[in-house]
Amino acid sequence: MFDSEVLLPDLWDILGAVPVTLAMALAIFVLSTIVGSLFAMVEYRRVSMLRELVVAYKVAFKGVPMVIVIFLAYYGLPPALQFLASLIGIEFNGHATPNWVTLIVALTTCVAAFQAEVVKGALNSFDTGQADAAYSLGYKRSQLFRRVMLPQVIVSAIPDLANSFMVIMKALSLGFAIEVVDIFAQSQLTAALNFYYLEAFLIAVVVYMVIAYIVTHGADRVEAALRART
Repeated sequence: MFDSEVLLPDLWDILGAVPVTLAMALAIFVLSTIVGSLFAMVEYRRVSMLRELVVAYKVAFKGVPMVIVIFLAYYGLPPALQFLASLIGIEFNGHATPNWVTLIVALTTCVAAFQAEVVKGALNSFDTGQADAAYSLGYKRSQLFRRVMLPQVIVSAIPDLANSFMVIMKALSLGFAIEVVDIFAQSQLTAALNFYYLEAFLIAVVVYMVIAYIVTHGADRVEAALRART
């Protein structure tokens, strides 16, 4: 039976996991966007050999469920790090790697494949006629990219990047499989103490909705401001 008296105590417990969840989500977002942007540039510039590798990477990590990648990283990353450290003569216990680091690496690897598509789409939306006009005015390639292309690409990518951030927030709930506590995991732990699962999960839903609203509203504001400038 629904009990409203447990909502406030549960809320404070679940809010305690929000900063950690946001920090992990932001780290994954930044790292995956950087990696995805590099992949997108390889495809956009049609760099031979590397382009085929990028395509193979995207096919692999867009098709494999994230939870499988998380378990592969959980069991494979520590010995891999220990092996790499031994090659350069450093004593390192790979099995001491924190689980949250493993989760960030695993999700960054997966999300980078999707971020590459976002950035690639933004790059392809750029009107090449503007490039011809810029070259006719004496612009160098670096100046064209920095002053003309990059601002427009960023504006085009903002809505999809905001969606990617929320996808990352939801994907972090898979971290409970390797004992990483995020908003969802904290709601499970909180409910396990008092057996009020419905109340705890409703609070988690509200927290996710508030974060989604802030991210979406913030992205819209940034996009509008950048469009006004460009």
